[in-house]
Formats: sequence, structure tokens, C-alpha cells
Amino acid sequence: MDNIELIVLGTTKVGENALVVHTLSREWGRRGFLVRSARKTGTALFLPLNILEADVVENSKSELWSLKGIVLKDALPGIRENLQKNTMTLFLAEVLFRTIREGVNEDGLYDWCVSSILTLNALEADYANYPVRFLLELSGALGFRPSFDNIAPFAGEHLEPMKAMVTGSFADCMLLPLNGATRNALCEELLQYLSYHTDSRIQVKSLAVLRELYR
Repeated sequence: MDNIELIVLGTTKVGENALVVHTLSREWGRRGFLVRSARKTGTALFLPLNILEADVVENSKSELWSLKGIVLKDALPGIRENLQKNTMTLFLAEVLFRTIREGVNEDGLYDWCVSSILTLNALEADYANYPVRFLLELSGALGFRPSFDNIAPFAGEHLEPMKAMVTGSFADCMLLPLNGATRNALCEELLQYLSYHTDSRIQVKSLAVLRELYR
């Protein structure tokens, strides 16, 4: 039994009182774990991008291991008390789930994710552009090293704002005066870029939620 730190990417209900919690961890990469008595544990523990500590219980008869002794490492009040940021976490967590393959454990990816979550939690203003910057930095964390030249073919009519996002500092990107339609378009184009480099079709259902947020 090992105690590890995990990021929640999503959950799947199993029966009446159990969940498979899809997680990202430093040790296991992306992996699902079974949590029994989920009602007693409390579903608030498993909100998207929550950072947990838990004991991993291995099962010699199954690849689906269990989590016990689950505790919330950080309450993330800057996210949980903010409707807009909470909505963003639905999108960001699903992007991670759809982009990172089961068992993939890219060096440094977990620590980058934790840093990104804590950054979003700490931002008090000017965070509307955060999902766009997150997708760019995720590309780098996955080893694609994005540059404007290799992203430009995906940018369509949004070359200028995309260039500003790729070449600007984090602070400058948060202050770019983008409207909702442009933010949505940049997110869609960067998902296409990620799909191309992961050789997969990344379909993010919560992108529709993000579109509503940015209307």
C-alpha cells in the first residue's frame, strides 16, 4: 500500500456505491482507481482538478486497484468559490483526460499540472484567457515545444491573437483583450493542434460549456 498524490480528471459511476476515479499522478501517469463507499467518502472530494492524497491498494487479480484513506490536499478556495473558474476546471480536466493516454507518464507532466492548478487558484482577476494559455503550455509539457510557425497552420483567421499567445509572457497573455468568440476559436484550434501531435481525435464535450461561459 503506497500513499500518493493524485489529480482528479473525472469519475465513472460503478453500481450504487462505487466510483472509478480517473486520475493523474507522478507515479502512475493517467490511471483509474476504484473507490468503494463513495457516498460516505463524499463526491465533493472528486471535483475536477482536485488534488488528493490517498493510499493505493493493489489487487493481484485485477488491474483496477483501489484508493483508501483519501484526503483533500488543497481546498482550492480561489477556484471552488468562483463559478467561472469552476467551469474552466470541467474543460481543463477533460482535456487532460482526453489527451493523456492511460498509463502515459510524461516526465514533469504531473508537476506542471499541479503548478497550473495552483496558478488558476491564485489568480484574482484577468483569468478569462487562462484556458487558451493552458492548452499551449500543455503542448509543451507533452513535449511538442509549440512555436508560432508550427501552430500557425491551425490558427485560421486568428493568426495575430495566436501569435500573441505563443510569444507573450504568461502575464501578457492574461491581459490580451480577446472577446469570447476569439477565445473559443483559439481553444478549438489548439485542440486540433493537440490532436495532430497525439495522432488522435480529441473531442472535448465540455468545450460547449466553455462556449457558453465566453458568449
